[in-house]
Amino acid sequence: MSTVISVENLSKKYIIGHQKQERYTTMRDVLANGAKSFTHKLIRPFAKPQNDPTHEEFWALREVSFEIQQGDRVGIIGRNGAGKSTLLKILSRITEPTSGRISIKGRVASLLEVGTGFHPELTGRENIFLNGAILGMSKAEIRKKFDEIVAFAEVEKFLDTPVKRYSSGMYVRLAFAVAAHLEPEILIVDEVLAVGDAQFQKKCMGKMQDVSTQGRTILFVSHSMAAIRNLCTKAIYLDNGRVRSIGHTEATIAEYLKLGAETATINLKDRKDRTGNGSIRFLSFELRDCHTKELINSVSSGGSCILTIKFEKNVAHDELVDLNVAVGIDDSFGNRISHLSNITTNQILQIKKEKEGTIEIEIKEIPLSKGSYGVTLFSTVGGDVADWIRNAGSFYVEEGDFFHTGKVPLEGQGVFYMNHCFKLG
Repeated sequence: MSTVISVENLSKKYIIGHQKQERYTTMRDVLANGAKSFTHKLIRPFAKPQNDPTHEEFWALREVSFEIQQGDRVGIIGRNGAGKSTLLKILSRITEPTSGRISIKGRVASLLEVGTGFHPELTGRENIFLNGAILGMSKAEIRKKFDEIVAFAEVEKFLDTPVKRYSSGMYVRLAFAVAAHLEPEILIVDEVLAVGDAQFQKKCMGKMQDVSTQGRTILFVSHSMAAIRNLCTKAIYLDNGRVRSIGHTEATIAEYLKLGAETATINLKDRKDRTGNGSIRFLSFELRDCHTKELINSVSSGGSCILTIKFEKNVAHDELVDLNVAVGIDDSFGNRISHLSNITTNQILQIKKEKEGTIEIEIKEIPLSKGSYGVTLFSTVGGDVADWIRNAGSFYVEEGDFFHTGKVPLEGQGVFYMNHCFKLG
């Protein structure tokens, strides 16, 4: 197989601006700052460089090197902020690298985020032809694939509607259909598929597998290790902008999960890989015994425990309104197996004057089999994401007498136990 993507010492630097402490600016400040700026421009050629406290260098990628062969299905994994999306944007020619070299052989179709590559004022039909033209295809070639694209995307009723009126799900369905059917040699797909429903995601995974059997190359970013395992034959693990591991999918995922378990022990207050406006921030996640309230590291199948989440409030007013807190529980491969939410249980959480607080979630008769499980913490306030930390903690489930029969269920026969009863009809 020939090399279709070659990346050598690729780096990307951003300059991050930090807001000054003053809350407002007067006309006098504007005039004074303008004069200072003019003076600095005059003396800059003769002055020694100085550190600017309002700006900071951030390296999204540092000296990244790898090669991808024709027909490879490559998963790119890593925590938030690892540089995955930046790498795909550079490979898609959307962002210029700061240094390094990339070589790509073949047409590239990218699906990076909702809205990328489509003109919002044009209809779905017009955008199909626009994207085909960008890929260098003739109108005849696009017409040949047109019906397949429309059927896959399931947007026939809205084909002559401007895409700015599409829902995010419709947008992604059409964008993926265009990218996958217009026969690019290289297909690049970011986490955007998560916007679609489960049935559509399964449909996309099947299409990408079909595409790869035709000798085309796929680069796929996902936080779902199950999706990476099912689709990809090779994986690249990025950590803080550098390639930490590259190789067979199973081995690379194993290294990623091992490091993730170590990361989960970091105090949540110090975690930088979080998303949200910060109106509340999670400080810690703990597992406690239901009766003694003592801290524990594991629980038995069929036993009970309390998930304890400590948080701090960072809003000016006293009370948080419309608070939603959710806990995602994942298996050792990152598959989401359960979701706990006060919205689901129809329980209102009201946080009043206290600066810090604790949320307790009691789980009775844990139905999980023996193994290690990860926890993701998520919250919204007034519908806006307040704090979201993937892999915020972990816990271990020991063998237990779930069925109260004195017999331990067989290992390796699934994740969940279900109460059941046999009888002859």
